Order: sequence, then C-alpha cells, then structure tokens
Amino acid sequence: MKKPLFPSMDKSGLYNYMTYFYHTTRHSLLAYRRFDEFQRIVRGRKLTSYFQPIFHLQNNDCLGFEVLNRPPISSHFPTTESFYDFIGYTDQVFAFERFCRELSLERFKKAAVDSSAKDAVIFLNVHPEVLSDSNYRSGETLQLLSRFGFSPEQIVFELTERQAVQDYDAFERILSHYRSQGFRIAIDDAGSGYNSLKAIVSLKPEFIKLDKSLIRDVYRQPNQRKVVKLLQEFAEASGTHIIAEGIESTDEISYLRSEGIEYGQGYALGRPETKLQSVPLSLASM
Repeated sequence: MKKPLFPSMDKSGLYNYMTYFYHTTRHSLLAYRRFDEFQRIVRGRKLTSYFQPIFHLQNNDCLGFEVLNRPPISSHFPTTESFYDFIGYTDQVFAFERFCRELSLERFKKAAVDSSAKDAVIFLNVHPEVLSDSNYRSGETLQLLSRFGFSPEQIVFELTERQAVQDYDAFERILSHYRSQGFRIAIDDAGSGYNSLKAIVSLKPEFIKLDKSLIRDVYRQPNQRKVVKLLQEFAEASGTHIIAEGIESTDEISYLRSEGIEYGQGYALGRPETKLQSVPLSLASM
C-alpha cells in the first residue's frame, strides 16, 4: 500500500491545506496580473489627466486647478480608488508619483496653451513619504518646473488624510525646505478624521481643504456648520486659506458665500475636465 503524500495529515487536514494552497495561489496570480496591467498603463501613459477648477467664492476668480490622473477602468481596476490602493501595496509608490508629477505638468502646460489660466495655481496630490525622497529634495522638482515653464509659487503639494504623516516634527522640517523654495502645502479631507486635524495644527498648511462630508447639505446640518466654523476661525487666526470641497448645489454655495468661506471646489462649480475651465458653472448666475 502506498504511503500518503502527507502522512501527518488526515483527510480533513489535507483538504484544508489544499484549500489554503488554492486561495494563496489564486491571490498571487491575481496580484501578478494586476501588477502587469499597472505596468502597461504606465508604459503606455494611459492615465487620463483631468483638471478640476478651484474658485474664489466671493468674486468668482479662478485660483487654480487640482490635477487628477485616472486610469482606464478594467476588471482588475474597476475604480480609480482600487488602482491607487493597489499601488500603495507595491514598491512603486515613489516611481509612480514621479511619473505622475511629470505627466501632470506636461499636460497642464499643453491644456493651458489656449487658456488664460497658464499662470494658475496647480494642486498636485503627493504622498507625504514621497516628499522625504532625496530625489524630490535634490532639485529634481525645480528642474522639472523649469522645463515646463512653471514657478514653485504655482505649485501646491496636496496631502490627504489617507496618507497620514508619522513623524510631524521631522516632516515639518522637510516642508520648511520646500517652503523656502516657494512651494505651498494643502491638507486634504480636513475634518474627516483625527489625522487631518493633527496635520493642520502641526504642519500649518497654506490651504485647508474641507472634506466633502462637511459640505454636503451644510446649510441644514447644525453640527457640520459648527465644525466648518471652527476650522474657519482657526484658518483666519493662522493665516490659512479655506477651500470647501465637494460642493454640489447652489444652496451649498449660497451658505458658504454668506459665511465668508474663501474658496470652493466641486461639481456645482466645475467638473474635472481634460480642458481648463476658468469660469464657474454656478456662481456667475447667482
């Protein structure tokens, strides 16, 4: 009689092992296929760059644009969030953000050729750890700006709540380096969690972007209004500019304007487009 392949296992143990082996192999194969697709997207520069405008709510002027690079939708990456979440689990974060930075500036310059917005402020989403990269601080970013004809004063590095800073003292020293060159900082998703509030106090950003959860129906939500007011008072005391994100209705616009909120961004003002839109959709008619 033949000896069993796994002599220490009974049939139940063997079944459990084979089930584990199957799922592990399947997961590894899926990760490989997703990584292969990610590489094809980067090599083929298949990201689409969108520009969402940010407007002064009091006088309708266009402050600038947030650059959003979105991948093609596929079975492996059914949403933009799934694509960026996957990158976070790889060792390609630094290389990919360097690629996106160049792509964003190149395409913004191209979009601005026939636009009066060529001198607008450009908001670039950046992972905090990337700013710590020696290549970022060695002058590579300045060389890239010079190549495309932009100045550091036009660039705002936008940091999000999902990409929390670990050592605020060390990171503040890093930010001082960039600020000395003219760059500015924005904290995204403000009010969505503890990390964003801590970042606001510790890093003293030039811009605070209020999370869309605070802005949705803010005109009829007392608790949201209180939080917005507190952040507005902090901003005024610290010389910081407020940008309300996720504005989707004229009622939200009217309330924010009446409260003296300085800047706004959202579908009611302007959707992300491949062309630069420097005139707000809703404010002009109010």
